[in-house]
Amino acid sequence: MAAIGTDSTPPAAAQTTGSVASLRWFVFALFFIFGGLTSLNDVLVPKLKGLFTLTYHEAMLVQSAFFAAYFIVSLPAAMVVQRVGYLRTAAIGLLTMMAGCLLFIPASGSGTFGVFLLALFVLGSGITVVQVVANPLISMLGAPESASSRLTFAQAFNSLGTTIFPAVGSTLILGSLATVDPATLSGPALAAFHAEETRTIVHTYLGLAVALLVIAAVVWLGRKRLRETQAQDNILQAFNLLKRPRFAFGTLGIFLYVGAEVAIGSLIVNYLMQTDALGLGEEAAGQHLIFYWGGALVGRFIGGFVLRAVSPAKVLTGVAAGAITLILISANTAGAVSGWSLLAIGLMNAIMFPTIFTLASEGLGTRAAEGSGIICMAIVGGAIVPLFTGRVADETTLRFALIVPAICYALIALFGQYCRRNPVLRG
Repeated sequence: MAAIGTDSTPPAAAQTTGSVASLRWFVFALFFIFGGLTSLNDVLVPKLKGLFTLTYHEAMLVQSAFFAAYFIVSLPAAMVVQRVGYLRTAAIGLLTMMAGCLLFIPASGSGTFGVFLLALFVLGSGITVVQVVANPLISMLGAPESASSRLTFAQAFNSLGTTIFPAVGSTLILGSLATVDPATLSGPALAAFHAEETRTIVHTYLGLAVALLVIAAVVWLGRKRLRETQAQDNILQAFNLLKRPRFAFGTLGIFLYVGAEVAIGSLIVNYLMQTDALGLGEEAAGQHLIFYWGGALVGRFIGGFVLRAVSPAKVLTGVAAGAITLILISANTAGAVSGWSLLAIGLMNAIMFPTIFTLASEGLGTRAAEGSGIICMAIVGGAIVPLFTGRVADETTLRFALIVPAICYALIALFGQYCRRNPVLRG
């Protein structure tokens, strides 16, 4: 088996003026915040689909607007990290997230779907900045050998957010759906209906904006806790990293993973409402998102320990195969088996992002921020794969549309096999 060489220069941002453990907990908090806000999109999809009488393809524009920010903002965010450091950049990201939440106010006032998409793009931009900071930072705060386990543990806090936020959001947002069918309205009556129904969304995001302002202030006050040295190369040179086969394949893996996870999460509410699945009402189906994201939460805490004993590449291959198996079961059965097998995919998703990220990033050294910027660009898969999945669902059925994420998981399994056969040589 051929071994891939590595940049032996240690990563930046390894020194702190205080406890490394306390800084890790700060990064864990960042994962919780951006995970929770991202998962609220799964609640917004059915809400806005009903309000604006959208097709599945059109409703997936919610995810496209949000995740397009990763493609556009990731490299600029990496440039900001190079210039001002990790903690200052985190504060900037949190304030941008706050601005995105506040934009839901004019979106509600206009009652226009496009303004909601703008608010989601700004919110996604802030989350992108925070994620560009968080992923490499948690990898650096400890030994390189345990980076995959450490990032998986951090992702568990991400899953804690994705478990809590949809449960609360379903009650606040979906639970208030009016009994009026918007398809029967037109003109001023329809505009008034949109404005009234979207006020529940505004109240939710306004509260989040206040919380983000407080957190940004705390981060800014502690901005000098980290002593760091960053590579100061032209950020466009980051694309040279794609010449490394392992990094390029891993970047594709992130694109596919995020796309598959978001596509399934976006369809779960409508999927569980089908009579040949669980036949639930909209709010009850939304509450079941807790099992999808909760599975990822449980799996990440377990995975944090498993990855210390088992090769990350081997674990990645296994869980990708498990996701494919569950999709096949869900698509070819009915009733509780169909519904719960789809929800169980969350458990398979648990370790995928952190494991793909660390496998792809091994050996980047001082170019860690650049690599994180490129990889975070690949999160745009959450904008593209769900859109394509929605189109397939419109043309066929929700069940058949699951073939799209299944193909994504198959390619992720191939990446795991590639890493097993081409280990990075540490030196």
